[in-house]
Amino acid sequence: MKISGFTFIKNGDKLYIPTKESILSILPICDEFIIALGDCDTDDNTEEIIHSINSPKIKIIRTVWDTNKFPKNTEFAHQTDIAKSHCTGDWLFYLQCDEAIHEKDLPTIKQACEKELNNKEVDGFLFNYLHFWGDYKHYHRSHAWYNKEIRIIRNDTSIHSWKDAQSFRKFSKWNDTFEDYQKKEDSQKLKVKQLDVFVYHYGYVRPPKLMTKKRKVSSTTYHGKEAKEANTIPDYYDYGPLNKLTEFKGSHPAVMNEWIKKFDWKDQLQYEGKRNKNRPILKHEKLKYRTLSWIENTFLNGNPIGGFKNYILLKN
Repeated sequence: MKISGFTFIKNGDKLYIPTKESILSILPICDEFIIALGDCDTDDNTEEIIHSINSPKIKIIRTVWDTNKFPKNTEFAHQTDIAKSHCTGDWLFYLQCDEAIHEKDLPTIKQACEKELNNKEVDGFLFNYLHFWGDYKHYHRSHAWYNKEIRIIRNDTSIHSWKDAQSFRKFSKWNDTFEDYQKKEDSQKLKVKQLDVFVYHYGYVRPPKLMTKKRKVSSTTYHGKEAKEANTIPDYYDYGPLNKLTEFKGSHPAVMNEWIKKFDWKDQLQYEGKRNKNRPILKHEKLKYRTLSWIENTFLNGNPIGGFKNYILLKN
């Protein structure tokens, strides 16, 4: 059995993305790791950071992003597909560069891959999620955030990244266009098995000024280079009162330890009081989502009420 890790990244250094830590978190169980490295800015050191891992398993595929051809963040899915196309493993382990896996879970993941290797009914594996917010001690248990997603898929050419690269689908027709990455037609959900494993998502743990920078970049990758929203985003991101979120009492992946030590923006965060009503309300702060989240967390052990699930869950 062979496992390929794969991901995409562009300007990870400038955007405060733990690229090296993410790769290292699953590298021990991967036989190769494919990285679609976008056309980074000249003052970005992402490639040097990747090279510092110094592993023969890593293969870099250099790419050029075209967010006008692939708007609404479908360039993320396109880049994911480029990396996927270079994978040679039986199973493909997809991890975005702001995500990491705890070392204690690697044996469980590898054992599941070995067990289901010849069971062709299984297209992949579903993971639980911890979405950290603002700092490394608070995370979302909110209806506004997805609590599960596919992160391992079988090496099948009919499987493609979907929408903004959050998930995958299997397609009977494919032309590698923006429309393909958006459509449900000619596609089907993957049949997956649930793993009792968490993905640690750090995409919203950045200094407020760099979080704003990330949001401006996201605006252009969604709307294209002529995006107007990017010019209206405040200089410092307001995470809101963190005491309204769930406190994290576990341990982070060991590869994140040095990265977490760089946390130095506590004095820019809010740990009590009410949200600033002079800024737009965030999705998870809306009454609808707060009510649904309370019901789910109080009576349903966090399981979401309704909502779209982009997978078919098989029994373990």
